[in-house]
Amino acid sequence: MDPKQGLTVRGSMNEKRISLHLHAEGAEEVLKELVALIEEIKDIPGAAAKLLDALREREKLCSTGVGDGVAFPHCRNALVGLVKTPVVVFGRHEKGVAYGAVDSVPAKLFFLVIAPSVSTHLQILARLGRMSRDDRFRQSLLNAQSSQEVLDIIEKTETA
Repeated sequence: MDPKQGLTVRGSMNEKRISLHLHAEGAEEVLKELVALIEEIKDIPGAAAKLLDALREREKLCSTGVGDGVAFPHCRNALVGLVKTPVVVFGRHEKGVAYGAVDSVPAKLFFLVIAPSVSTHLQILARLGRMSRDDRFRQSLLNAQSSQEVLDIIEKTETA
């Protein structure tokens, strides 16, 4: 996913898709909070339920908690027809939520990914994976004071 070609994590986000104050007590509630931030599916009957079911099925296969306090909830396959362009939702949880990561560290940073095609889906996940391995990136997101600051951090990291 080359920023110069227009397909970016930052380009798949907006301020409405960011919550710096997730309140969920568990993984299921985190998914519900994140899905509720997706404006594009609010008026499509059954879309939120379909997405939640797909996210739950993916978590049953293997947790999307990747470690270092980060999770990438996503569907196993792209949900063709649900969205026309990639959607990335960001949520932050102050205390963290047990999310089944290999290192057992509770997840505080969540990136929910939905894409219209498998290739786009994989490109976004790969980009997020690379970015989230950077301690400074994770710490910056933990310290961000606004949705715009989150977007700026992601854009800066992505174009570095």
